Amino acid sequence: MKLPLEIAQNLAIRALVASGTTPANAAMVAAALVAAEADGLASHGLARLPAYADQAVVGKVKAAATPILRRTAPSAIMVDAASGFAYPAVAVGLKAAEEAVRDQGVVGLGIMNSHHFGAAGYHIEPLAVRGLVALAFSNAPASIAPWGGTKGLFGTNPIAFACPSGRDHPLVVDLSLSKVARGKIMVAAQRNDPIPEGWALDSDGQPTTDAKAGLAGTMIPMGDAKGAALALMVEILAAGLTGANFAYEATSFFNAEGPPPHIGQFFLLIDPQRFGGSNVVMRIAELGGEIIKQPGTRLPGERRFVLRAKAHAEGIEIPDVLYTEILKRAERVTLS
Repeated sequence: MKLPLEIAQNLAIRALVASGTTPANAAMVAAALVAAEADGLASHGLARLPAYADQAVVGKVKAAATPILRRTAPSAIMVDAASGFAYPAVAVGLKAAEEAVRDQGVVGLGIMNSHHFGAAGYHIEPLAVRGLVALAFSNAPASIAPWGGTKGLFGTNPIAFACPSGRDHPLVVDLSLSKVARGKIMVAAQRNDPIPEGWALDSDGQPTTDAKAGLAGTMIPMGDAKGAALALMVEILAAGLTGANFAYEATSFFNAEGPPPHIGQFFLLIDPQRFGGSNVVMRIAELGGEIIKQPGTRLPGERRFVLRAKAHAEGIEIPDVLYTEILKRAERVTLS
């Protein structure tokens, strides 16, 4: 099914509102999911919508929640997502953090009682466009075992970095600490496709190419032991600092069972003018130039900008079965 971006976003809003989400919250969630589709990040795109909608119906995500912001210090901000979608909480928090960082130079933002926040780079790319440097961290329900273990204890725990590049687009680094995002395995399971060996282990700790077995087992961390250590670091930043649930305490993003996941996010915003002054962007541009001088190289994030332009011109494609599932929710059809 091929859809223009505006049609896809309107359909997503309909499905969310029909499931009990306020129009304002639905618009923010839909914009993020469609943006991920446009950037070629289907694992964080509309494939998430059926689960989001079902969780809204049963209250696993409080779809009408209003985030609560409090300042704990001039350069420290906390937002309680109030068991709602992460996107409104992140938007409220980053707006306040961006205002504060112009005065403070460095600002930390923590978010608690939160939910899946989609593609990490989505939130901080606009900050880089406006001249800031930003990092984003989130934990997620348990899917990575401590190195040498067999039981999931850490999430895939995405991290992102964005900064001005001196080029047409900012530099955006966005990655999961598993070898691939868990959402890619979810998409493969929805399509009944196999996954490459090396992505996941089954519940017995054995390598698997079965996507459903991979979802029931654990993800392999990128960099092996180093990746598991980084996942621990993100658990501490995103959940330990904010008072959110650790990965092993959080319920799944993929179904409507259990209480809200109540995971956490942490953002660090930096005004580069307070450090290297007006030379910062020029120096970053020089570094980027040295990278792309080498044949076969590109700057991180460049692919998403190419795909985004294509999606704006041509629309996006989603599997027919996913379109049907979204349409069911938009039309409030009773699910079998």
